[in-house]
Formats: sequence, C-alpha cells, structure tokens
Amino acid sequence: MHVNEVPQYDASDNPTNCCPRFQPKVWDDRELHFRDKRFVKATTKSVMHVPLNMGAVFSKTFLAITDAGADDPENVLVMSRDASPWRGEHLFAVAKDVPGEDMVLLSGDFRTKVFEGPYKQAGEWRKQLLESVSADQDNPPDVYFFYTTCPKCARHYGKNYVVGIVQDHSSAKKGTS
Repeated sequence: MHVNEVPQYDASDNPTNCCPRFQPKVWDDRELHFRDKRFVKATTKSVMHVPLNMGAVFSKTFLAITDAGADDPENVLVMSRDASPWRGEHLFAVAKDVPGEDMVLLSGDFRTKVFEGPYKQAGEWRKQLLESVSADQDNPPDVYFFYTTCPKCARHYGKNYVVGIVQDHSSAKKGTS
C-alpha cells in the first residue's frame, strides 16, 4: 500500500443502495502506512460500550464532510474505538480539513485483519490483533475497528465483516492539528 492509501471499495456493487458489498480478501492482512493522514474525529456516548447516538453522530459528521467537499471516495475508512465504557471515538478519513470539526493527523504503520461475526466479539478480536503485533502488555497500541456495513446491510448480505486495525507500536506517532 502506498502512504495514506487504503484498499479500494467497489461502490458500484451496492444492491442495498446504502452500504456497498464488502470484499474481505482486499482488506485482510494488509499493511497501512499513514503519514499525517487527515481524519475528522467524532465521539459517541455509550453505556458499557453500547453506543447510544451513533446514527445521529455519523449522519451529522458525514454531512459536514460532504458539505465541505472533503469526502475521499478512493480511500473510504472510518476507524472506531472505545475510548472508555462511556465514550466511543471515530476517525473519518477525509481529503482536506472540515471547518468546525475536530481534525486529527495520524501517522504510523498499521496491520489489518478481517473478522466476521457479531460486534460482541470485539474484545476477542482486539486480543487477537494485539497478539499479531506482539504488543507490549504494559503499553498496548491503539486498536480500531472499521465496521464495513450498517446492521441493516449486514443482515441483507448475510455477513457482518469488521476490519480490525492495530497500530505497530514501534512506529506510533500521533498528532492533532
């Protein structure tokens, strides 16, 4: 993968007119290399890791990105992680700054692994991702999940694919603008 690129999404394979069909082989076991990759950061409220306002936050964020002309259809990626049992953090890849939104620049090398199953397995997936990069247990790297389809589309396709993304701790460097 070239710097700041992610595997391609085929937007034309979209029988639901919502989320395109996900191709897991394109995303599984890949290396992503980010150097000041630009993201909009949004947060959701949760109760014991169950998001309460994800739909509203995602809709508002996607609208702001689209209105600013900052969407990047060649590099579709939303990385999510639980910052705490009460708050989720979501990074939306964008092509340029979005006025009025919290912008983050992310640098580092990342590994991906595709999982299939219900979201309640995220704890086990996180453990597998950390093992895959021999993470320091005292200072583990950030682990993100890219939920490839909404729940409605996952039911339609009969598969709930989730891409785990773990930062290679040895090259981790994060900054905000």
